[in-house]
Amino acid sequence: MRKTQPSSRGSYRTADADEASLTVSQLERLKDSYLLAGDIERHSERTLDARRDLLSKLVWFLRQREYASCGLHELRAFLHYVTHGHKEPGGRWGNPRNNRPTKPRTVKNYHGILRAFFNWCVAEGDLAESPIERIAVPVDRPDQVQPFSLDEVRKLLAAAKRSQNPQRDGAILALMFDTGLRASEVCSLRVADVDLHRGRLTVEGKGGKARTAFFSRDTKKALYDYLNGRDPEEGEALFLADRGQNADGALTRHGLRFLYGRLGKAAGIDGVRCSPHTMRHTFAVEALRAGMNTFSLQIALGHCHPSMTQRYVKLAEADLEAQHRQFSPMSRLKGKQR
Repeated sequence: MRKTQPSSRGSYRTADADEASLTVSQLERLKDSYLLAGDIERHSERTLDARRDLLSKLVWFLRQREYASCGLHELRAFLHYVTHGHKEPGGRWGNPRNNRPTKPRTVKNYHGILRAFFNWCVAEGDLAESPIERIAVPVDRPDQVQPFSLDEVRKLLAAAKRSQNPQRDGAILALMFDTGLRASEVCSLRVADVDLHRGRLTVEGKGGKARTAFFSRDTKKALYDYLNGRDPEEGEALFLADRGQNADGALTRHGLRFLYGRLGKAAGIDGVRCSPHTMRHTFAVEALRAGMNTFSLQIALGHCHPSMTQRYVKLAEADLEAQHRQFSPMSRLKGKQR
């Protein structure tokens, strides 16, 4: 006779291999409970949105494949689909436009969200063990995005002056180049977050962690020129969209990525990905080149761990190596400038 044990909700479950899986209906119900618990625990809205999005995708996948339950096999199939689903005729998630490979960082983040969810299910007594514990964390090799050169930044700023919204676009580029803010952080800024007099602003980073970012006189002027003439309410978004469904509302991350692509094309930049993340890389590398120490850079970027900052150190060191080969005093002495 198989043993049974009570769950935290008073029902009894059979103590066999099924204890490492949930029916799709159970998963859907527990998903809602998990999100409610996260809200009660005051997790950030961004964290809750990421959990809601992924778990909804998991339910969609299970129903599309007509799986009755979700365990080890189904989770492996799901993560495989996350990586390769863009190759299917209908696109990933049934969207023909979703036909690009998923970044390794995204797959790793998905694994982390699933792990947190199933561990919560175990803690709640709905599972005896987490099925995802037997799936290794996906490899995420450091993103070696090529930063903009200073000349390319100048070209982007010049292109912003010729755009349909020159004050806003110039202020966005100046602020991101001067602070290294994430795209999500830029889009979530409110007018009340900016202190033009002191040249600083309050940023809500990942996980709802707030930090202070500082900007120069040139960026202060760009922000002043953009805000001059506006009479915003205290909670109004700093950067407003000027087109699309969200016109006159907060600029979205999609809108910000589109802006960079449009300005990059207008500036004639080729060979470098024109994106908000590239500008973040550029800030980090240029700050290191100018002498900022890694601890200060870690704080400025809002990184929790020094290891995340080291990727920029490697980029800056590679640049110094190339510069030394080109301008080595000994090589110049012997007439062998390289």
